[in-house]
Amino acid sequence: MSLEIGSAAPEFKLKDQHGAEIALSSFKGSKNIVVLFYPFAFSGICTGELCGLRDDLAAFQNDDVQLIAISCDPMFSQKAFAEKEGYNFPVLTDFWPHGAASKAYGVFNEERGCAIRGTFIIDKAGVLRWQVVNGLGDARNLVDYKAALAAL
Repeated sequence: MSLEIGSAAPEFKLKDQHGAEIALSSFKGSKNIVVLFYPFAFSGICTGELCGLRDDLAAFQNDDVQLIAISCDPMFSQKAFAEKEGYNFPVLTDFWPHGAASKAYGVFNEERGCAIRGTFIIDKAGVLRWQVVNGLGDARNLVDYKAALAAL
């Protein structure tokens, strides 16, 4: 299931790697949001994707855009992952209720108990403007994100 472009993005309120609660609505009116769901902390493709974002962070997190990464891993795993890789963006836990945000965005894999690779760009009004959903083993193309952000 995918969300409809032009519809309101589903609200979530999740804890980041430091235990601080972050709500999607807290950015409404001030920043466009890139919400990136990924399967597992410390896994090869996920680490590669998030390190690619880290290495080009100014394109995805700046005065106009906020990057948020989400997986179903627990907060302490997220913290260790973010610290090890030097992620300077929120890495949120969708651990409990297990996968609730991932399910709301239609990217929860019931069989494996994790999110698949879904990326959603939400404008300052909280409206979904772009999305791409890849399978568990299919890495995403960061160039596509930049084009979608430039179109806002």
